[in-house]
Amino acid sequence: MAAARKVIVTCACTGAIHTPSMSPHLPVTPDEIIADAIGAAEAGAAILHLHARNPETGKPDQTPEAFGRFLPQLKQQTNAAINITTGGSPYMKVEERVLPAAQFKPEVASLNMGSINFGLYHLLDRYTDFKFEWERQHLEATRDLVFRNSFKDIEYILETCYGNGTRFEFECYDIAHLYNLKHFLDRGLVKPPLFVQSVFGILGGIGTHPEDIIHMKRTADRLFGDQYRWSVLGAGASQLRVAAMAASMGANVRVGLEDSLWLGPGELAPSSGAQVRKARQILEGMGLELATPDEARAMLELKGADQVAF
Repeated sequence: MAAARKVIVTCACTGAIHTPSMSPHLPVTPDEIIADAIGAAEAGAAILHLHARNPETGKPDQTPEAFGRFLPQLKQQTNAAINITTGGSPYMKVEERVLPAAQFKPEVASLNMGSINFGLYHLLDRYTDFKFEWERQHLEATRDLVFRNSFKDIEYILETCYGNGTRFEFECYDIAHLYNLKHFLDRGLVKPPLFVQSVFGILGGIGTHPEDIIHMKRTADRLFGDQYRWSVLGAGASQLRVAAMAASMGANVRVGLEDSLWLGPGELAPSSGAQVRKARQILEGMGLELATPDEARAMLELKGADQVAF
C-alpha cells in the first residue's frame, strides 16, 4: 500500500499587513502570539512563521527585544520549527529587519526575493473605523510604497544569517522572484533543498487565478528541478482555495492570520489554529497527511531546535 504524501503546513500568526481594528482575533501581545502559535501547532502546523507587535499599539515591532518576549516560551511549549521574519514591515530598512534572525539564529527565516509595489490602500474601502491613527496612515501610505528587496539587500540577509545554519523560506511574489532565486543559487549563495513560498494575491504581485498557480509551479520546476520544496499562500479570501489547488499539484501550504483574517465567506477566523484545522480537513480529504515538525525538519534539512539561540 502506497504511503500518503506528507504536506508541511506553515502557520503565520500575525504579520505586518493587518491592523488591530480589522479583527479582534489578530494576536498583538506576546501572550496572544504565544497562544495563537501554540494553538496552530496543536492543530498540525509544523512551522510557525513569526512577527512581533507593539503590545500597546499593535504596530509591527522588529526589535529583538519584542521577539524575545515570546520565543523562549514557544520553544519550551512546542516542537514546531520556528521561522523568524526578515521581511518585518515594508516600511523598515533591511538592517532593522534582519536583527531578530541574526540574534536568535532560528531554524528558518523568511526572505523576500524581490522588490514589489505592495498595495494595501484598497482596504480603506472596507475599513473606516480604526482604534489607532497609525492604521489608516499605514494603509494609505502603500499607495506610494515599494517594498524594497534589492539584490544588495538579499545578499546582506544571506551573509548575515547563513553562517548561523539558518535556512530560508524564500517568499516569491511574482515569477521574476523565482529567477532572482535562481541567480543566487547559481552563485552558490543559497543551497538546496530550497523552500520556495509562492505568494498569491498581494496587490503588486501575481494573482490567484489557477493559471497563475500553474505558471508559478511550471517555472519553478524548470528552474530548480528536484532542488526545491514548494509551498503556497493565498492572501485574503483566496487562502484555502489556493492551498487546495496547489496541494493537488504537490505543494505544501501556509495559512494563518498574517495572510488572511477569514475562515469562510463573511466569517472571521477566531484563530490561526482554526485555519490550520480547515486546511487539514482539505488536505486529508485529498488523501494527504500533515508532516510532523521532525518530518518537516528532515524534508527541509533544518538544523534542529537545539541549535537556535533562544
